[in-house]
Amino acid sequence: MPKVTIDGQTIEVPNGTTILEAARMIGGKSVPPAMCYYSKLKETGGYCRTCIVNVSKGSEKDPRPMPKPVPSCRTTVMDGMEVQNLTSPALLEARAGVVEFLLLNHPLDCPICDQAGECHLQDLGYENGKSKTRYEFARREFEPIDIGEKIKLHMKRCIHCFRCVKLADQLTPNRYQGMLNRGDHSEISTYIQHAVDNEFSGNMIDVCPVGALTDKTFRFKSRVWFVKPEDAHRKCPTCAGKARIWLKGEEVLRVTGRKDKYGEVIDWICNECRFDKKKTSDWVIEGPTHIDHHSVISMNHYETLVDLKHETDNHRKQLTNKKVNLGQGALDPNNS
Repeated sequence: MPKVTIDGQTIEVPNGTTILEAARMIGGKSVPPAMCYYSKLKETGGYCRTCIVNVSKGSEKDPRPMPKPVPSCRTTVMDGMEVQNLTSPALLEARAGVVEFLLLNHPLDCPICDQAGECHLQDLGYENGKSKTRYEFARREFEPIDIGEKIKLHMKRCIHCFRCVKLADQLTPNRYQGMLNRGDHSEISTYIQHAVDNEFSGNMIDVCPVGALTDKTFRFKSRVWFVKPEDAHRKCPTCAGKARIWLKGEEVLRVTGRKDKYGEVIDWICNECRFDKKKTSDWVIEGPTHIDHHSVISMNHYETLVDLKHETDNHRKQLTNKKVNLGQGALDPNNS
């Protein structure tokens, strides 16, 4: 099994493992960002270039460094390889350039975008100091279109990551949407405005890393940090029925797939669960979803109220015991 060192951390991985997969095994800040790669979809990766890394040592047999940054999602680990993700200033500058290119035609309409607060491009922009663009020319313009009864497509926000296309190839029997035209005129669309209508099409919303594909049943109803995510399940004949419901009080505003720490869906859910089951009585609620503190969704999101009550009860018992052991005078504020 080859050994690879990423930002000074060495790990042994199976043959055929990519640098990105090895970094995810290590975890932490050594993991490069990824906008197009999706481990649960076939043939993804290599489109966005946000996961580029610097290979300072190719292998034990050939220790020469690779001459330029390489996409970690497409580059296989070799024994003795040494990789820089955050420890190379030149690489960080190159990654910031990639992010700026992704923002070239992006409308930067975060204040009105439903994806704001859980948008990976938004996070990358701020992480790399690219909250605005130097591009002075007119951006590409597209009118929002419906590609299904419940899905809205904002093509001007698309970064051509191909996730939705790969998902449609993998999960649906007939794919009607794909990449049209070439170069600067490329766009994701449906052929002759054919509606995307199959029981797993809603998963395209979950895999989209930006606000290009949105849920029409949730649009403009609430900001994501004002709703409370809960893990829930139901008996469903079509899918696993394991989902994440987003509550505002007792109202279910939207239903999404459960995602891991890298933003990838754990179990695909069907459109019936996603769009039609909007009552708390439709679900068996398991408990609050864990949200990382770096996310704005963690605002006002409490997961440990029961633990806090337990600690408060223990504190009361300690005070009572102290009062019994030391007498009333020990807790007298006038007694120094």
